[in-house]
Amino acid sequence: MKALIVWGGWDGHEPESVAQLLASALRGEGFDVALSDSLDVFRDRGLLAGLSLIVPVWSMGTIEDDQLAGLLAAVEGGVGIGGCHGGMCDSFRQATDYQFMTGGQWVAHPGGDDVEYAVRFVDREHVITRGLDDFPVRSEQYYMHVDPANHVLAVTRFPVADGPHVPNGDVDMPVAWTRRHGRGRVFYCSLGHRRSVLEQEPALELCTRGLVWASGSAS
Repeated sequence: MKALIVWGGWDGHEPESVAQLLASALRGEGFDVALSDSLDVFRDRGLLAGLSLIVPVWSMGTIEDDQLAGLLAAVEGGVGIGGCHGGMCDSFRQATDYQFMTGGQWVAHPGGDDVEYAVRFVDREHVITRGLDDFPVRSEQYYMHVDPANHVLAVTRFPVADGPHVPNGDVDMPVAWTRRHGRGRVFYCSLGHRRSVLEQEPALELCTRGLVWASGSAS
């Protein structure tokens, strides 16, 4: 199994450090992992076609049309894609075809980086979530535009007690989901503002399982 992690964009999300953490987790699952700090790798369609998984860790920034076309073609052809936080669903804000593939786009994080909230699993039978318990997080709480076709695995409640409120609150906002794009599997988790958030269990287990699932290595 071969995985490609592509990191870059806004430094505030610690892209290189997060990429190294996810690479270590995937190597622990038996993956041959390559890393790139350039979006130009998406132009190499032959390389992408030989992968099981692509992991974007690239917040904001821009992507060229031919780079995006290569990435979309790979996933549509059956290569999995998975990632977390702004590294996957706050990338390339003007690239709506990319957002259509990932199934969501960041909107806001009311309260900033010091909100304590609960992550609650709503599908406890999926191979990604089986045996995991609900857990608390202190970090950014992502409010997102999400595709209603996503298969939601976990949610967080807005507003949190004594915490930030949002317009038309009292909603369960997806935290983790799966979907399909063409023949490719897609996994996303909104946790991971910094590496330290992802290092906490069960966040790392959730993300690792999600990436393995996206690669097609888990049913």
